[in-house]
This record gives sequence, C-alpha cells and structure tokens, in this order.
Amino acid sequence: MKRVKAGPAWLLGLGVGLGIALSSQAADFDPATHPGAAALVETLAAREVPAAWASERLKEAVFRQEVLDAMAGAAERRLRWDEYRAIFMQPERIARGVDFIAAHREAFERAEARYGVPPEIIAAIIGVETRYGEVTGRHRVLDSLATLGFHHPRRGDFFRGELAAFLEITHEQGVEPGEMRGSYAGAMGYPQFIPTSYRAYAVDFDDDGLRDLWTNPVDAIGSVGNYFAEHGWRPGEAIYVEAEGPMALPDGIDFNQTRPPYADLASLAAAGIEPRQDEPDPAARVIPLALDALDDAGEVSYRYRLGQHNFYVITRYNHSHLYAMAVTELAEAIAAAREAQS
Repeated sequence: MKRVKAGPAWLLGLGVGLGIALSSQAADFDPATHPGAAALVETLAAREVPAAWASERLKEAVFRQEVLDAMAGAAERRLRWDEYRAIFMQPERIARGVDFIAAHREAFERAEARYGVPPEIIAAIIGVETRYGEVTGRHRVLDSLATLGFHHPRRGDFFRGELAAFLEITHEQGVEPGEMRGSYAGAMGYPQFIPTSYRAYAVDFDDDGLRDLWTNPVDAIGSVGNYFAEHGWRPGEAIYVEAEGPMALPDGIDFNQTRPPYADLASLAAAGIEPRQDEPDPAARVIPLALDALDDAGEVSYRYRLGQHNFYVITRYNHSHLYAMAVTELAEAIAAAREAQS
C-alpha cells in the first residue's frame, strides 16, 4: 500500500493537545484489561503493526454511546422515500455538484475514460456523502470504531475488522489515529470510505505518490470511479426504468432488496407492475422498487421503478435502496443542470 498523506499540519498540533486530554480519561479499551483489545493487538502484530504502538493507541480510544445511538437511528431505516429524498435533492447541492465537476473537470474526464463511470455519478456520491468535501464527519474515527467493534450488538466482528484496518492505515502513514475525524460509523474523507475500502479501492489519481481521501478531491474522484468499476459498473447501461403499479402494494413481491437483480418481469406483470417505457430485455431480472411518499391527501402511495444491474452496484457503496436512488436522482439533476449550461 502506498503511504497516505497525513492531513493538514494544524491537525498534528491539535492531536498533541488531544493526547494530553485523553490521557486523563479512563482507558475504555486498554489491552492490559480489555481481552478484546488485547486480541486485536495480537492480530495487528501479525500484520507488522508494532504491539506497543497499537496498545498505546487503543488506550486512547473512548467509548461513545452516541455512536451506538446514531447507528440505531440511521435515516435509511426510519424515513420514507420522500423524506429521505428531500435531504439531498436541493438546488444548492445540485448547483454545487455542477461546480465541483467544473472545478475538477480533467480528473472527472480521466475517471470516466479509465473506469467508465459518468462524472455526475461520482459527483453525486461525493455530494451525498460529504457535500463535496464540506462535511466529512465530527467523530474521532478511533472512538467510533472501537465503540462499534466491541459494543455493537450484531456487527462487532465487522467493526473490529475496520478498526484493525484503520490502525494499519494510520501506522503506515505516520499519523496519530486520534487525530482523524469521520462519520459515526468510521467512514472517512471526501467519499466516506470505511477503512477496508480505503485499503482496497483508494487510488493515487494525481500521481503524487499518496492516496489521500481526506484532503485531495482528485484522489477521491478516482477512488470512487475505481470502487464502482471493481464492483462491476457497466458503462452506458441504465440504472433503472420507471414502472406502473397498483395503488396498494401487492403481495408476493420482495421489494427494495439490495441484492443482484432477482425478479422476473413476468412475475411482476402478474402483480400489476410493468415498465412504462424502455422495457428491459424480457428475459432480464430486475430489482422491484416501491418508493413510499405522502400524496396530496396525506396518504402513503408508491412510485414503482425497476432497478437494473447498475442500481445494484450503487448499493455496494451503501446497502440501502433509498441511498442508491438518492444518488441516482442527484446525478440525474446534476447532468440536467450541466446540459442546461452547455
């Protein structure tokens, strides 16, 4: 792995102060008293991360109840489609997407040529995740991942793996883990990569010898393109098609599943759901989507769409059909705004 840029110099100074403050707090994850943390140190030592270094950094990690609370109340789990959509489909976010592509036009053109992913899709991912790098997270990644790794009721193994990857990254790049900020789930930088994705998919897209997703939008653009290509993005294919369906959600259809296209068109037609136009290959399978929203009468109604392979690829970034559709609609709006300017 190439060395990752450490981040702004002022963060290094701030980290000194943080280290002093944290040393006075109880060590929530001290490997000397925490068996799980001790096991993680052994895992890291086998990956050539010095045990003494890893132990000292884990001693600085602080349990954060608010992180567990945020995971339990994620917007993708509690909002209707119209509520979720409204968060991202704002004129300001669309306009900034247009400006972001214009500001980094050469990088977007290279990313499309190399990975086959249109500029508006890459921009929409970064726009949804961090408002084009403006909001990259306020949580200490070390605290978030330690809290989730050792206290999440179902996904502790997953987050311990992310914590291990995060400590590997920060050791390799020579910065203090406690200095790095991200989301409550430990996602980092412009595109909010989790640590294992950072290791696997981040690219040095400006050829400066660094893979820096924290401060370098060019590396972020290339890395998102690489992520999509590695997950099977098909250039030129549609993401979804509009469909007609009944007012009431029909029984017997598994809607909104974020797995490879699984429903056949004949079964959907039997349930009253059919494409409006641009009908997919009759033999193809699709992801039936039912997007809930309040109608003018204050009743919940559904908008039907048929997700295709590229819709599934977007869900590899975030396993939520709401997220994938928000990215898709923001990308469509950015593309339309760019077209209107040309």
